[in-house]
Amino acid sequence: MNWQQLISNKRLGQEYHHPMRHDDRSEFKRDYDRLIFSAPFRRMQNKTQVFPLPGSIFVHNRLTHSLEVASVGMSLGADVAKELKVKHPELEGTLFEEIGTIVSAACLAHDMGNPPFGHSGEKAIQAFFREGKGEQLRGRISKELWNDLVHFEGNANAFRLLTHRFHGRREGGFVMTYATLASIVKYPHSSFCAGKKGKFGFFASEEAYYRRIAEDLGLRQLSAEGEPLRCARHPLVYLVEAADDICYEIMDIEDAHKLRILSFDETAQLLLGFFSEKEREHIYSRISEEEITDNNEKVVYMRACAIGRLEHECARAFVESEEDILNGTFEGSLIDHITPSTRDAYRHCTTVSCERIYNSKPVLDVELSGYKIMETLLETLIEAAVSPEKFHSEQLRKRFSSQYDINSDDFGTRVMAVVDFISGMTDIFALDIYQKIQGISLPIV
Repeated sequence: MNWQQLISNKRLGQEYHHPMRHDDRSEFKRDYDRLIFSAPFRRMQNKTQVFPLPGSIFVHNRLTHSLEVASVGMSLGADVAKELKVKHPELEGTLFEEIGTIVSAACLAHDMGNPPFGHSGEKAIQAFFREGKGEQLRGRISKELWNDLVHFEGNANAFRLLTHRFHGRREGGFVMTYATLASIVKYPHSSFCAGKKGKFGFFASEEAYYRRIAEDLGLRQLSAEGEPLRCARHPLVYLVEAADDICYEIMDIEDAHKLRILSFDETAQLLLGFFSEKEREHIYSRISEEEITDNNEKVVYMRACAIGRLEHECARAFVESEEDILNGTFEGSLIDHITPSTRDAYRHCTTVSCERIYNSKPVLDVELSGYKIMETLLETLIEAAVSPEKFHSEQLRKRFSSQYDINSDDFGTRVMAVVDFISGMTDIFALDIYQKIQGISLPIV
């Protein structure tokens, strides 16, 4: 793979228009702006990241998380571009210089396909078809769609959200650039290659789009003729993944401190674990010099230092591994290739997060409640797709947005319309619909 081909500003659905474009404003900046102003992006402000949506203490939701990931992604892309232009002078003055903007835009989009209630929502959709009432649909839809549903994945759904031509939309969906779209596909293979982890990058309905993009960008195809499509990642995926890894791990620790799940001393120990004893002394000295006495503000400063260290290490790892990344032979994530002491500190944070944060009572309560809400919505709305002639089904179908083809003559299309509708809901909207269809909430009460 080569950078000149990999960084393309050709737009999905408007390929015919590409030769006529001579815009001064970056096409990749258009991608960023298009996402920022979109309804699916706004809806992320009401989707769970890890902790329950805020009461008196404001913690991260999907939207604030995505904005922070985009900020780190911009820095990673800019630092990598600066170093690689020295290594490859021929990249000077090319679209390669804009990889910071591409990575940042991809970071904004990386969680847009996630359903309500975080990973619990993903598991609820998978379980409904694999072991719930949806299992009875197995023989009524194509094996490709069935495999996609039992492995439902937010990353694949983000690619669908951005590329699928929903009712009333133009060809190409969001009409994003090839480079930005390829940069969000963390698992560039079909659901038939999902493996034990159940990860994949695109639904069968959008495979042709991904294949078109992959061929145009020169992504290395790893699958043989006749096998399910499997490609090497676009190199910028590693930077998007690193920005996400850095933010969710470090910011979850800050949120846990705010919620008093972790004490100040525990939080400081985790955040300063990325530094040598001498560096820690310098950080404490700066905190003292700046006259920071509030513990929350001390954590903010330490968190910024930790993110800065991880960002620098990941950019360095990318530059040093460039050849393997371009050859499609790079293994693992950038976090796996940072210096051992920093990597060990990151893994310690992960261990503590699993033990103390992700299994804490507030998180488990949301996951349990969210799972039940999603299960009920799927059971009820799928019934409307299975038996559209019933009165209750007709009433339910009227609740669907016009962009979802719930009235299609094709059964598989109706089933996917239900999944699209539910996965696009916010947590609050999902709860509201759940209460209404259960008859425990009325507008007049």
